[in-house]
Parts: sequence; C-alpha cells; structure tokens
Amino acid sequence: MAADPSMSTTGSRPGTLIALYLLGGFRLLHGGAPIVVPRGLQRVIALIGLRPGATRSHLAGLLWPDAPEERALSSLRTALWRLRQDPCCPLVTSGDTVRLDQRVRVDVDALVGAAARVRDGGDAGAAGALAAGRHDLLPGWYDDWVLADRERLRQLRLHMLEDLADQHLAAGRHGEALEAALEAMAAEPLRETPHRLVVRIHLAEGNAFEAVHAFYVYRDLLLRELRLEPSAAMTALLQDTLAPIHQASRGRSSATARRAPAGRLAAAPTDRRAGRP
Repeated sequence: MAADPSMSTTGSRPGTLIALYLLGGFRLLHGGAPIVVPRGLQRVIALIGLRPGATRSHLAGLLWPDAPEERALSSLRTALWRLRQDPCCPLVTSGDTVRLDQRVRVDVDALVGAAARVRDGGDAGAAGALAAGRHDLLPGWYDDWVLADRERLRQLRLHMLEDLADQHLAAGRHGEALEAALEAMAAEPLRETPHRLVVRIHLAEGNAFEAVHAFYVYRDLLLRELRLEPSAAMTALLQDTLAPIHQASRGRSSATARRAPAGRLAAAPTDRRAGRP
C-alpha cells in the first residue's frame, strides 16, 4: 500500500483525515492524496469498513470462506501485518477486534446516516440525501458479503428517497417531493412505490393529465417487461379521475351496440334469386 507517486503525502500526520470510498468503486484518500492499495488488501479494508468492530474470526470467515479456519486466520494476520507496514494504515486493532481509525470517513456511513435522519423525520439535507448512494457498492466485486451489503444499501436508499418524497408531499413541497420520487424511480424503474408517489404528487397539485400519463407510462413498462398489471392500490389512486372517462366510454359502447343491428340489416345485400336477404 503506497501513496500515488503523482501526489505528495507525508505519512500519517496527526489529525489528517482519511476518506474511504466504497460506493462506485474502492478509493482510499489520505489528506486528499490517493493511496494505491493492492486488490487483496482492498478487500480487507472494505470489509472492516462495512463491519466495524468485527472479530478476527468473523472477518477471516467472510474473506476466505472456503479455507479452513486456521488458514483463514493466518491469511488475515498476514494481510493486517502488510497493512500496518504503511504509515497511512487506516486500521486499529484492539484484542480480537479490528476497526478503522477514528480519522477515517466512510461514504457508506454518510448514506446510512442520511437514511436514519429521514426515517426519524429530521432534516437530512435534501441535496445530500438525493446524492447519497447513487452508485452501487463496490461494482465488479462478487464476494457474498459484498452482494448482501450491496442489496441492503440499495434498499436502504430506495426507502429513504420514498420516505423523503412522502414527507415533502405531506408538507405541500411538491417540487421537492417529485424530485425525490423521480430519483427513486431512476434507481429502480420497475418498482411501483415511486411511480405511485409520482401519481399522488401530480394529483395533489391538481395535474390530472400528468397523473394519468404517469400511470399509463408505468403500466406499459410493467406489461412490456413483466407481463404484469399495476397493483390495486395504484389503480385506486386514479379511480375518481378516470371515472368520467370510463363512464363516457361505456355510454359510447352502449349507443353503438343499439345502432349496430339496424345498420347491418340496412346494409345487407339482397339475393333475389335465392329468395333470401
């Protein structure tokens, strides 16, 4: 593990912040300077960042799941020894546990913190909440623990955005509500909840056309991709709006049905030679 030669670093200066980025790819910055970390050691740092205070045996089992316990623990000891040789090492060991140094700031923690503030009804900072977690956790990594945490953080962000949109809608801040709902929709286009929120927001603003348009855009997408219809809960949102349209359509269909027999008889040709119409 070494500093990028194109950047100047002076070791582990007291108070120097270390930033660990795991969303969108692994990056480790020391005082703003990127640190080059071999891929094997990246896995160790990333897992410790996601499992603060985990025991050595737990870390070893996740990092080397197919190896016997003693061999996995030996591999972990070797990796930690290699990391401690670098003055920029971001790890602290205490007995049987390993954690990141208190100077390390992890982007995943920012997402988790923003989600907790939104869940508790606090001010997460609209721009920060919308931007938090836009990128997947460690794309291109396929360890079981990465896949599990990637899905956990994806769901956490989706619920955070939906909660944020719901709170803005309840407060009458329709623009902010729509922005959060559309952000959730972009993250998972087939998920119904953000589409339902968009319909509710348009109806709250009195934009019936926008609400109906949003409903049918989602309905077409769902039919095309999954051969499914929107849920009854989503359809119910537009019942009052669509009722006059459905009533007019039924009226036109009934009128057409009543006129159809007379029209067909009048238009039917007569075959005089057969003695039948």
